[in-house]
This record gives sequence, C-alpha cells and structure tokens, in this order.
Amino acid sequence: MNVVFPSAVVFKRCVDAIAVLVDEAELEIVKEGFKLKATDPSQISMVDFEMPAEAFESFKIDEAKKIGIDFNYFSQIMSRAKTTDKLSLEIVDNALKISFIGNAKRSFSMPLIDISASELPNPKIEFTAKLALAAHVLHDALKDATLVSSHIILEANKEGFFIRANSTRGVLNVEVAKDSEDMKEFDVKEDARAMFPLDYLSDMMKSAKGTDIIELQLRTDAPVELSYNIDKAKVKYFLAPRIESE
Repeated sequence: MNVVFPSAVVFKRCVDAIAVLVDEAELEIVKEGFKLKATDPSQISMVDFEMPAEAFESFKIDEAKKIGIDFNYFSQIMSRAKTTDKLSLEIVDNALKISFIGNAKRSFSMPLIDISASELPNPKIEFTAKLALAAHVLHDALKDATLVSSHIILEANKEGFFIRANSTRGVLNVEVAKDSEDMKEFDVKEDARAMFPLDYLSDMMKSAKGTDIIELQLRTDAPVELSYNIDKAKVKYFLAPRIESE
C-alpha cells in the first residue's frame, strides 16, 4: 500500500474522530478506499468511518487488507502535522510508515497490532425523526449542558428540535425551530425522545467544525445516529440511550 492524502491536517481530524471512541481498531483497506467499524470498550457506542479512494491524491494498493492500528498513538503522531503538509501512508515490514511531506519530509514508523475483530452490523432501527443542522448549535448546547448534568435529552417533534438537561443544579432547555436558518433538514414522522450520556456526544462532536452540517436520526428510547462529513470522508456514530426512570 502506498497512498498520499493532500492535507495531513484534514486526515488528522479523521483519525481523531475514531480515536475519541476506540483505542485500537482494524482499518480495512480496499480498492474503494478506507473503511472502519468499531465499538468503544463499553460497547454502548459505535463508529462507522469511510474515506473514498477519490479523496486521496494517490491511492495504490496491491490487495485488500485489514490492519490493526493503535489509534491513540496514531492521533499523537498526526498531531505533528503542519498546516501545509501532505500525508503519505505505506505499509513496510508489518508497520505503518507515516510521512509528512512539506518543506521537509518527516517520517514515523508505527508497528501494526493483531486485532481479531468480528464483523459489526449497523443497528437496524426504523428512525422516526431525521434532522440536519449546523454543528455550532450542538457544540453550544453540549457546552451549556455540562453546567447542568452528565446526561442530555434529545427530542424532536413537529415544532422543532429540543436539547434538554436537568438535575439538582437546575434545568437547561435549548430549542431549534424547524424553520430556523440553522436547521437544514427537518423530517419528523413521529415524536422522538431519548436520553444519552453527555460525554460520549461531546466526544463524537470533537472533530466537527462549527460550520459542518450534522445529521441526526432519532427514535424514542433507541440509539441515536449522528453523522457528518470531514472533507470527502464520512463518520457515523451510534450511541445507546439511557432509559429514563419514571
């Protein structure tokens, strides 16, 4: 394998989007591009990542393969990328060679690891609400929620999208009307409401820029699907709900 990506900094966002949930995972390299699907250690969340071959400046592979990667360490290496660097990835002697190509060429070699991962199907859920909204709305709401609770309620009905939190500290209510300029898509067939751990949602949003469009799919007391694009790559997350006590 020998691939070149035009922006090391953009690729770092992709690595970080995976590393927030999983320490180690198998990256699948096929002629169509890069693919990865993995659950976090607690198995309450899952990341489904795809980067098409056309996103790369050069994409050469001899055969399809799966490689085990320590994404925490990969993220640390990628943090050394400069704004103008390109990124080259090669597999050499059971290691991933990571090269930043700019005014100078800087290369790291990271050993591949053995991971016996089984195929993961995406949850089969008939969602009743689909929304697309500007990422800065969620960023702000999640930061607001940290002042109130460790859990957050996502709710959609015919009027709009609501983000709520409550505890002995008080109550937070954020409302995004269906006709808000920040709401890019709004399709609610049936009211949906579910509670989720705030720290997981915050992690899932870390690689999203404020101007990105976040797609959310909801169903009452079912996992939420949260997805967005990073350049030509797509990252999709699933997070299990916490069932509210009566």
